[in-house]
Amino acid sequence: MDRMASMAVFTKVVGTGSFSAAARDMQLSQASVTKQIKELESWLGASLLNRTTRRISLTEVGNGFYERCMQILDSIEDARSAAGALQKMPRGRLRINAPVSFGLLHLAPVVTEFLERYPDVSVEMLVNDRVVDLLEGEFDVGVRIGRLRDSSLIARRIAPIRLAICAAPGYLARHGTPRTPDELANHNCLEYTYFESRGKWRLLNPAGDEITVQISGRYLANNADVLRCTAIAGGGITLAPTFLVGDDLRSGRLVRLLPDYPPPEQALHALYPPGRHLSAKVRSFVDFLVARFGGEPAWDQP
Repeated sequence: MDRMASMAVFTKVVGTGSFSAAARDMQLSQASVTKQIKELESWLGASLLNRTTRRISLTEVGNGFYERCMQILDSIEDARSAAGALQKMPRGRLRINAPVSFGLLHLAPVVTEFLERYPDVSVEMLVNDRVVDLLEGEFDVGVRIGRLRDSSLIARRIAPIRLAICAAPGYLARHGTPRTPDELANHNCLEYTYFESRGKWRLLNPAGDEITVQISGRYLANNADVLRCTAIAGGGITLAPTFLVGDDLRSGRLVRLLPDYPPPEQALHALYPPGRHLSAKVRSFVDFLVARFGGEPAWDQP
């Protein structure tokens, strides 16, 4: 940066034709300007300027160096202007990481709308139910559901995520309907691989206190869509987000169980790396998510 500053001083001296004019334009002392030119000449091992009492002129070395300095400084200004444009207008590639089910059902249509609104943005989206490191994967933004791990990332809450215990009418006709949480241990509960604890579901009792319920089952999957399809087919009881099974509950394909013992509410978050200057593409995308999913989510409306 010292060399760049000295180059800027040198080109200003050449452009104005004097040390005093350059100092005045750059709001520096004449002594500071003289010192920077001398240090630049010392670094190069050659004289850049011919000095007389009336005027200055470029040496042969100075002439060639002046042209190179102008090219370098112009390139830096172009880079600064381009970076500023990226901060103001969404453009460039946006890399997104999101969970599979939410990505397919709800995020994909929103990304399509986002691309239509911002034609200078391109999107690369990786859907994965396993939590990945956004910084290591070089993602610009991550969409997360559930409890967040401690990290240096910035988290913005987008919408509530609610879960429901449910099963198909056919399963309940064959195996009975559980009336208390303890009765879940007598049923085939469909387990999601990435839940925090295996063989346990967290619920809230009528007093609002969190309780842990032991469950049992013969079916484990790492994808919520698989468990939903199994539940609809009568394969067991599932604990699923309403953004996935809301239509099934409304249509009667699935029946909500133990309504007095709901699972704790979770949240949909957008995560992105910290920094004073958030890029326009990330800021616009997160705002787009808030506009589409903020408030009471459509999937929870009657």
